[in-house]
Amino acid sequence: MAAVTSVMRVQQILQSAVDTALRPHNLTFARYEALVLLSFSRRGSLPMRVMGDRLQLHPTSVTNIVDRLEQDDLVRRVPHPTDRRTTLVEITDEGRDLVKRATESVTEIDFGLRGVTERQTQQLTELLGRVRHAAGDF
Repeated sequence: MAAVTSVMRVQQILQSAVDTALRPHNLTFARYEALVLLSFSRRGSLPMRVMGDRLQLHPTSVTNIVDRLEQDDLVRRVPHPTDRRTTLVEITDEGRDLVKRATESVTEIDFGLRGVTERQTQQLTELLGRVRHAAGDF
């Protein structure tokens, strides 16, 4: 129980720290994650279905995130070049600039992971990864 309570409380602390760092950029963590995913993709674009799979989100949530990002000119929907049934989401130059600035902000606060070393962060990631793997999260 102590481990579960600690993990849940740390999640709240991390979420608050990251939200605070992203707020000046008018981003939520979900929107930030989507921009990061697109910025790391080979072509700067992905099908919405793939975004949902990689972000582990319901299609409706992906649509809502993309709608908001598109309203802010951070992404655009484009037709897939070979599959008319598929819409790609493509990051814009403005989106790339914003994700760079937002990443600097969350990196400055160590994504909220204050008080632990880099090695401890790696250990924590490995331990939590085991739990996630056992639950079929990967």
